[in-house]
Amino acid sequence: MKIAALYDIHGNLPALSAVLKELEEIKPDSIVVGGDIVSGPMPRRSLERVLSLADTVNFIRGNGDREVVMAFDGIPLPSAMSEKGRENQQWVASQLTRSQRDFLSELPTTITLPVGGLGDVLFCHATPSSDEEIFTPLTSQERITNIFSDVQQKIVVCGHTHMQFERQAGDIRILNAGSVGMPFADEPGAYWLLLSPMGVEFRRTTYDFEMAAKWIKRSGDPQGKEFAKKNVLEVPTAAEAARLLEKA
Repeated sequence: MKIAALYDIHGNLPALSAVLKELEEIKPDSIVVGGDIVSGPMPRRSLERVLSLADTVNFIRGNGDREVVMAFDGIPLPSAMSEKGRENQQWVASQLTRSQRDFLSELPTTITLPVGGLGDVLFCHATPSSDEEIFTPLTSQERITNIFSDVQQKIVVCGHTHMQFERQAGDIRILNAGSVGMPFADEPGAYWLLLSPMGVEFRRTTYDFEMAAKWIKRSGDPQGKEFAKKNVLEVPTAAEAARLLEKA
């Protein structure tokens, strides 16, 4: 069984489309969409695109999906969120239909799927017990061990911090799939993870960044121009992002 793990799409439809085009050749048995699907410039169309995959896709909820539902329902967003973040989530919520809101609200926080040769794999957005807890390649080993102390599976796939890396907690292998739509990496692209009986492979898919930036700027997203510059044409490095996240 082959599973493609696509995390943190963030409404970047051009990046998502490029990965799905590549998957037409790879032909995974299942796709896991690992949360934070819509919080970005093309929310409705990105959600429609992954929903069109029908029975081949499994979903889990990210903190961004949860917050968009809160914004849709008129519930105050977390006070720790920046004003720009609140404005973005409220704009995204305004783009969605009631049925899309309902879909996002009902997503599970974790799923477990078997992969031949690897065993049962636990998929979560940030950590098994939280959709917003942060850990990075710089996080202490003691804290990593504590976060995953109750996990029974030998492999955990997560996202949330938008960077590809691997950690170990005892005999548990922890893999961050990276981000399709808002990566922290050495170069632009759509980052994702492929699991199969052959092992685990960190993947990067390229696409027409200039054209994608034009589409995003025309999306109607008030922050589209900034999104295109910082997440498509240029991206923060994982090392830089990890240092900032650990200080937060």
